Amino acid sequence: MTLHRDELTDYLNDYLAVSRFSDYCPNGLQVEGKADIRRLVTGVTASQRLIDEAIDRQADAILVHHGYFWKGEAAPLTGIKRNRLAALLANNINLYAYHLPLDAHPEVGNNTQLARLMGWNVTGQIDDSLVMLGEVDGEHTGASLRQQLSEALEFEVLHIGESEDPIETLAWCTGAAQGFLQQAIDAGVDAFVSGEISEPTVHLARESGVHYFAAGHHATERGGPAALGLHLAQRFGLSVEFIDLPIPV
Repeated sequence: MTLHRDELTDYLNDYLAVSRFSDYCPNGLQVEGKADIRRLVTGVTASQRLIDEAIDRQADAILVHHGYFWKGEAAPLTGIKRNRLAALLANNINLYAYHLPLDAHPEVGNNTQLARLMGWNVTGQIDDSLVMLGEVDGEHTGASLRQQLSEALEFEVLHIGESEDPIETLAWCTGAAQGFLQQAIDAGVDAFVSGEISEPTVHLARESGVHYFAAGHHATERGGPAALGLHLAQRFGLSVEFIDLPIPV
């Protein structure tokens, strides 16, 4: 089936409630391509490699979590930025990007998809943040939860905490959300799971006694783009392929 670019844009912006978010980048259609869309590629980041994969598959559009035009970045279209945009324009490919809206969505969002993958029972979230609260499935220690995360995400998860401590409750937020650790501590959970880690995070986790799991920025944010692509395929009959291009962080 073929879908007009404007119809897909309107549907995605409404479905992901874009207007609710004050983000670090524009959400929605970032680069305009052909008007009719039949074949869609989804991925985590609009890297040159993902663009090249989409070109090889003759995709009409790419949908990612990490797109372009971030606040504070240099404006000139030179170097890597120029090459990426040139490839999209030369092949008339639309680029859609949804950042915070795709983290937060209750059905296809990255946080929800991580919980479903791990079998966590969602019990709420912290205030108006993206941080979710829940309970682990079954009995876990620091060591066993690290192993389960590593196997499920196919990523060598870094764990800060005592290996044999029991873990029952946790908070999580995918990507670069280590700055939310204090909120997780204040919420009284046993552990916090995110994608990245920084030097202060190690000390805060150790001194608070709250376990910290750095499970990979890319690895924790594959779920949203893949789930959103499947949703679009089922709703509109589009040909959709999720292309996973893992990175070591």
